[in-house]
Amino acid sequence: MDASSQRREFYPSINPYDHGMLAVDDQHQLYWEQSGNPDGVPVVFLHGGPGGGCNGSHRRFFDPGHYRIILFDQRGCGRSKPFAGTTDNTTDHLIADLEILRRHLDINRWMVFGGSWGSTLAIAYGVTHPDRCLAFILRGVFLARQQELDWFLSGIRTVFPDAYAALEAALPENERGALLQNYHRRLTDQEAATNLPAANAWNRYESDCSQLIPAKSSGAIGTAGLALARIEAHYFINDMFLADKPLLERLDAITHLPAAIIQGRYDMVCPMTTAYELAEMWPNATLNIVPDAGHSAMEPGTRSALVGAMEGFKSLSA
Repeated sequence: MDASSQRREFYPSINPYDHGMLAVDDQHQLYWEQSGNPDGVPVVFLHGGPGGGCNGSHRRFFDPGHYRIILFDQRGCGRSKPFAGTTDNTTDHLIADLEILRRHLDINRWMVFGGSWGSTLAIAYGVTHPDRCLAFILRGVFLARQQELDWFLSGIRTVFPDAYAALEAALPENERGALLQNYHRRLTDQEAATNLPAANAWNRYESDCSQLIPAKSSGAIGTAGLALARIEAHYFINDMFLADKPLLERLDAITHLPAAIIQGRYDMVCPMTTAYELAEMWPNATLNIVPDAGHSAMEPGTRSALVGAMEGFKSLSA
């Protein structure tokens, strides 16, 4: 179905009532926070990337009077430590981290909200721990299949040839035939003179392709963007650590649970065919197609649809 023309606004900005750092192994510490209603229905927010991190605007999808809002930065990004670390950073590690965090916060079951890579992680977590999930809110769906990786790394140039040309141009000509491999090599280099220009080019490419009406690039993204680019390339070159366990083949574990799938009609980063296929296989899912949006969660129609989906789930209880 198409998104309603009625637009819902973000909830007002709020501050966390609790936050901390959680050691999940000998080297990784995760930043986590809670806001909203301490006695409310818990919902965990899974950011994109991988490597994107959370920010204060992510709290605003949720009614703070109803929901207990949990945000955390996944391994290697945001305020988690070590910054931009890729050692012991796989999908299975992130699934295990979610369980460590859930137990740390003494939560029995929670709603799982994820966009882009966050939708991948939400499903991967759900099929591993279905008894810990109440419902799913998924945006800009990505299932980590080879055809989706190929689209992002090549096919997208059918719509954004200029953005793709800029991504290629940031590499020497002799490195352009193996784009992912050479970006990964540069991004994992420890010298800023090598990794930062690669990160800036990678992040500009993704940003330029993420909105229906692309915003003008602001130029260099800087050190903070290194985690996003490096960790994305780390996951991409390793098939998102899901090649031997396709998510759709395991979906039956969660299709009895309700899901809201929010998808921009003109999402060029994660094209709509993936969300459509997922909805066809999930009897308890609704597909809300936003007619005037691309990939970004912050486009007005998508933002409104996500807020609306959370309103629709208020009848659920933990």
